[in-house]
Amino acid sequence: MKRIPRLVLSLVVLGILAPGCAINPVTGQRELSLVSPEQELQIGSEGYKAVVAEYGLYDDPALQAYVNEVGQKVARVSHQPGLAWHFAVLDDPTVNAFAMPGGYIYITRGILAHLNSEAQLAGVLGHEIGHVTRRHTAERITQQQLYGLGLGVASAFSETVRRYGDLAQQGLGLLFLKYSRDAERQADELGVAYATGAGYDPREVPSTYATLKRVSDQAGQRLPGFLSTHPDPGDREVTTAALAKQAMQGKTGLTVNGRGYVQRLDGVVFGSDPRQGYFAGDEYVHPALRFQLTFPAGWKHQDTRSAVTAQEPGQQAVLQLTLADAGTLAPAAFVQQLGGRGTFADVSGRPETIGGFAAWVGRVSLPQPQGAAVVAAAGYIRRADSLMFQLLGRSQQPGDANDAKIYASLRSFRALTDAARLAVRPDRVKVEKIVTTATLEATLRKLGATESLLQTDAILNNLQADETVMAGTLLKVVVPGKR
Repeated sequence: MKRIPRLVLSLVVLGILAPGCAINPVTGQRELSLVSPEQELQIGSEGYKAVVAEYGLYDDPALQAYVNEVGQKVARVSHQPGLAWHFAVLDDPTVNAFAMPGGYIYITRGILAHLNSEAQLAGVLGHEIGHVTRRHTAERITQQQLYGLGLGVASAFSETVRRYGDLAQQGLGLLFLKYSRDAERQADELGVAYATGAGYDPREVPSTYATLKRVSDQAGQRLPGFLSTHPDPGDREVTTAALAKQAMQGKTGLTVNGRGYVQRLDGVVFGSDPRQGYFAGDEYVHPALRFQLTFPAGWKHQDTRSAVTAQEPGQQAVLQLTLADAGTLAPAAFVQQLGGRGTFADVSGRPETIGGFAAWVGRVSLPQPQGAAVVAAAGYIRRADSLMFQLLGRSQQPGDANDAKIYASLRSFRALTDAARLAVRPDRVKVEKIVTTATLEATLRKLGATESLLQTDAILNNLQADETVMAGTLLKVVVPGKR
C-alpha cells in the first residue's frame, strides 16, 4: 500500500484540506474521506444525467423494470437498505457493470446477454452495490485528490467545450475508474453475501466470472470491459466458489431462475446498433437521424450518443459533432444568441446553405478560465425538423491544412437518402428451445449459426463446443441483422 506523502498528512493535520471522517456503512469504522455522503449523492445524481446523455438507456421498459426489481431486492439486504437505489440498463454492447456513489448502478445490455440466470444477475448487481456500501469510489476520489490527481473525463475536446458540470464530469469519469484488487475482493465478498441474503443461489456467481474471462475486449468500445475496471484479485472463481459454499450453509430453496432469465433476453440487441450511427471508413452515417458526414481521411473516431469526435492521428486537430438546443432559431440567430450569453467571446462568419439546409459557418472564440480565448472553426446546420447540428473544430493554426479539412468536413453534411443504409438492423439475441440432444456445435449448426458466430454463441451460453446440450434446453443464439 502506498503511503500518503508527509506533506499531505501535514496539510490534513493543519486542516488546509478540510478532510472529514465518515463512518463506513460496512465496517462501522471512521475513515478519512474528502467526500461526504451528501457529496456522494450529488455526484451520483449529476453523473446519472451525464451517463444517460452520453450512453443512452436501453429502450426496453420491461427489461429495465426487471433489472430494477432484482436490484432493489438485493439492495434491501445490503448495509444501506434505506438508500434511494437506482438501477439502469445502458444501451451499450460492452460487457460491464458500474457503480456510482449515492446508489446509482449501471449494467450494460452487453453483459445482460452473457448472463444465464437471475441469480447471476443478482450476483453482478450485488457486487456493484458492494462498491457503493463499502464507499470504494469515495475512497478512490480521496486517494486521487490527496495525490493531486483528478477524476475528470479525458476528452480530446475538453479544452474548448465542457458539456457537463464538474460533478457530472466526475461521475462520467467514474465509469472508467479501475478498482484496486482489495476493493474487488471486498466487493466479491459483499456481492455473494447480498445475493444470498436476497434469496439467490450464490453458486451461480463463479460461472459468471468464467464467462467474463472468455469475453475479449473489442476494439473501439465506448466503455471499458469488466476485467479492465474490475481486476481479478486472484483466483476469483475459486474464491467466490468458496464464499458461495460458506454462504449456502443451512440454506435451501434458493433461487436460480435460469429459464425465466434467458427467456427475457429474446430479442435483445447484441453488439453495436447501426441505427444509432456508424462509420463506413471515414463516412459517418446516422440512419435514425437520417444524415451523413465525411470526416477527414485517416482521423481517429469516437462515437457516443451525445457526440461524434474525430481526431488527427498526431493530435494536431480535432472535430466534434453534437446536437445543440436551439429551439426554433435559425443558425445565424442562434450563434448571435450564444455570443450574447457569453458562450463565445467573439464570432465571425456568415450564413450558408449546406446539403440543402440553412447553415452558418465561421470562427468562434471560446473564453477560457485562464489565458486567451480558444479560436475554433464552427458550423451550425438547421434541419427542417428543428434539429440543430453543431460542429466545432480546432487545429494548431487557423488556415493550416487541418483547418481546411475541418471546414471541408462540416460542409460535407447532407441528408441520408440511401435506402440500404436507412434499412440497417442490429444483430439480436434469439432464444431457441432445443428439441434434440446433441453437442453444442452440432446444435448451433443445425440452427443455422454461421462459422463466425459459433464461438460467440458458445460464450453467450457459457458452454464449450463439444459439451452435450440436452433436449428442452434454452439456448441463446445471435441472429445477424442487416448492415
